[in-house]
Amino acid sequence: MEVYLLFIIGFVLLIKGADWLVVGSAAIAKKINVSNLVVGLTIVSMGTSMPELVVNVLASSKDASQIAIGNILGSNIANIWLILGVAAFIYPIKIKESTVFSEIPYSIIALLLVAFLANSNFWGSYPNSINQIDGILLMTFFGLFVAYITRLAKNGKADMLDDVPDEEITTGKSIIMVFLGMVGLFFGGQWVVKGAIVTASHLGLSEAFIGLTIVAIGTSLPELVTSAVAAYKKNTDIAMANVIGSNIFNLLWVLGISAIIKPVEFDPKLNIDVLILLGASCLILFSLVTGRVKNQIGKPTSILFLVLYVAYFVFLLYRG
Repeated sequence: MEVYLLFIIGFVLLIKGADWLVVGSAAIAKKINVSNLVVGLTIVSMGTSMPELVVNVLASSKDASQIAIGNILGSNIANIWLILGVAAFIYPIKIKESTVFSEIPYSIIALLLVAFLANSNFWGSYPNSINQIDGILLMTFFGLFVAYITRLAKNGKADMLDDVPDEEITTGKSIIMVFLGMVGLFFGGQWVVKGAIVTASHLGLSEAFIGLTIVAIGTSLPELVTSAVAAYKKNTDIAMANVIGSNIFNLLWVLGISAIIKPVEFDPKLNIDVLILLGASCLILFSLVTGRVKNQIGKPTSILFLVLYVAYFVFLLYRG
């Protein structure tokens, strides 16, 4: 009974935590004259990726590798088709050229790197696994991404948008809101996931299925709520950067730390999910080029994304 009560409280914390995180981070961006894009790629992305990190660290330490890797792939697919679909359905998302030509391609490179390491046996590792050296390599690529963000922050003063809050929020209050937002997202995500796992266990579902669905969607709830709130507040840069930034964080930072702690076994069957994630990432670029409005994801594309996610979920149910 206690688990289900925490499950409900977790949803409340997710919603309120997302609101505080978006408002607080946007206010900080306004005060220090840094674009919302940079804030979305750093503070928001790291905050909303915390549930994935904690779940993966616990899964790795308990030899539940399929939950760990399934969580990453499932969360990233949900980020694109479910979360971006919901956010763009609420309000059209205008995407900057830096995101089109830099962040999205980098997320694709990160995915290809993970796929290569998982299916190779370099450094004397076992085939179909990501070991400590692989984890260090992933963290190195993450460091390059951080360096890119740092350069973006230095050159982003002319990249400010008018979609930050009109109300004046003090620096101290902004920091507190960001901190409380992250705490709410963290505990909210954990309680929701725990409740979902207990429910799934009672239904006798497999570990891989739980990782790709229940855990993936559960740990993606912070991104879903944060991006939806950002889209509702017309903070479209935060909504988009949160999705792409979280995908990069998950592949390089979360998976890197998990592998360093303990090698993560990779089931070759998950290569299908890798290809689906690759297709979803490329579909973003394709929709931006072929859309009626350049570099914008509107309602028709958002509906397509949501339909594709439902189809993917049905595929997972069929595959078992």
